[in-house]
Amino acid sequence: MAAPERAARVRVPDRVPSLLTDLYQFTMAYGYWSARRHEEPAAFELFFRSNPFQGGFALFCGLRECTRFLGGFRLSEEEVRYLRSALPPDTHPDFFSYLRRLDCSGVTVRAVPEGSAAFARVPLMEVSGPLAVVQLLESSLLCLVNYASLVCTNAARFRLAAGPKLQLLEMGLRRAQGPDGSLTASLCAYIGGFNLTTNVQAGYLFGIPLAGTIGHSYITSFSSLEEAEPCRLPPAAGPGPPVDLVSLSRASLSRVCHLLAEDRAKVREGELAAFVSYAAAYPSNFLPVIDSYSMASGLLSFCAVALSLCELGYKPRGVRLDSGDLCRQSVEVRRVFRTCAEGFGKPDFLSLSIVGTNNISECNLEELSETENEIDAVGVGTHLVTCTLQPSLGCVYKLVEVAGRPTMKVTEDPEKSTMPGRKGLYRLLDARGHPALDLLCVRDEPPPREGVELRCHLLGQERNPISVTPAHVVSLWRDVFVQGQVLQPPESVREVRERAQRSLDMLHPRHKRLRDPDAYPVSYPVTAVLLLFHYAHHADIIMRTPTKKNKTRCLASATLHMCIIHP
Repeated sequence: MAAPERAARVRVPDRVPSLLTDLYQFTMAYGYWSARRHEEPAAFELFFRSNPFQGGFALFCGLRECTRFLGGFRLSEEEVRYLRSALPPDTHPDFFSYLRRLDCSGVTVRAVPEGSAAFARVPLMEVSGPLAVVQLLESSLLCLVNYASLVCTNAARFRLAAGPKLQLLEMGLRRAQGPDGSLTASLCAYIGGFNLTTNVQAGYLFGIPLAGTIGHSYITSFSSLEEAEPCRLPPAAGPGPPVDLVSLSRASLSRVCHLLAEDRAKVREGELAAFVSYAAAYPSNFLPVIDSYSMASGLLSFCAVALSLCELGYKPRGVRLDSGDLCRQSVEVRRVFRTCAEGFGKPDFLSLSIVGTNNISECNLEELSETENEIDAVGVGTHLVTCTLQPSLGCVYKLVEVAGRPTMKVTEDPEKSTMPGRKGLYRLLDARGHPALDLLCVRDEPPPREGVELRCHLLGQERNPISVTPAHVVSLWRDVFVQGQVLQPPESVREVRERAQRSLDMLHPRHKRLRDPDAYPVSYPVTAVLLLFHYAHHADIIMRTPTKKNKTRCLASATLHMCIIHP
């Protein structure tokens, strides 16, 4: 069923060309250029506003692709000629000369490590550099992070629903949103906790273990045992004349039907022929789907061919169930395997795997964990790669500083407002190593210290500051791309996967519940409030000032949720 895991040894082709962006990014860049502001230093933050799937967390994915995109960002002569035809005709010709020289040599990116648990309103990336350039990067970076992080989080939820022992097989290629979507889904599902993929290109590019044997079409292509001939198979343990597998399987079928007290007429000859044919081709990888016609026919045919393989010294792998009540069927299949193991003296029947595939959803996996079953592995496709419970993560990319001046978005919808200024970002851990709180600091503030009490406001609960004493403090920002250079060699897929699983293991169970999880606290220090107010004052965005009746000042910021400042 599975090909062995290996390290990826090929260079992944660039998947995001520089023109894969929205037109208004270029029109804004032209506006900055026309106003002679295009070289002003600026900083943007990339974050999402609410945790996906009504859950308590997300997993950040896509960073490696982002740094590869930044390293290769430049416009060819042909692309600039196209932009000349696409932009309004009154665009100044010198702007296109500027575009020809454009690259990311002035761009710096700080980011949370890929694979880390992430939470709403906490920045995943900070992108700084010349204003026009970092503006042009917006749509591409969002494209690379949004879907990757969503699928990775979805995969992690499937893993939580399945429990730690069940093998999870990603098989969504045929249902994914195009070729690139399928590769992203296979990669991010593996990082999120899946064990295997059916996607050969993903295995080739990323070193993900592969799995797969035969489908219904192979089985239905046979109609009689004559089509399986000649099928001759030598014994597994050394020299010996090849054995006619068709004749051996006929005899084995009679033995199986006698042992199980089943009518041989239930068996479809074409199905038996398909199993014999495939077993002759791959005697050590024999794991067919057994419900192309009926489970009764498929199970008897499988046991006959599996018994024949055991007689020749081979170890069959198991069966796949693809329709009906998987739990009930798996219990019946396991009962038959145990009967065959005892009746024929073949202990290999006891180690046969049962794989379930039938439009599996997160809800199905939860039910599976609560229902008697004998399933060893589950294949998931549509509901994983299309993220049917939530089609988009909704990451945004917002300007927080330009020319050294903090900026913030203030809208009629407070949920779309932003917190001004570049920030320090810390994760405070409790004595057991569980993340207890994420802290957003103004960049100039000193970091929190282990064992030192800290007063802070929780987002959404600003009227009642709390006190916390962290056992450990982790700075979440990492410099990953500085002045056009990737600082470290890209991490392997396995390294990112291991970080993702560690991040999930560290989370407290109350934040990992699939239904009604506790909200993970995100906060900012009490000391940050005055600095944020100072930023807001200089940006002319104070919504109301003190009066005799009202001695508070309010910042219209969703991340502060109308932060209350007491003079």
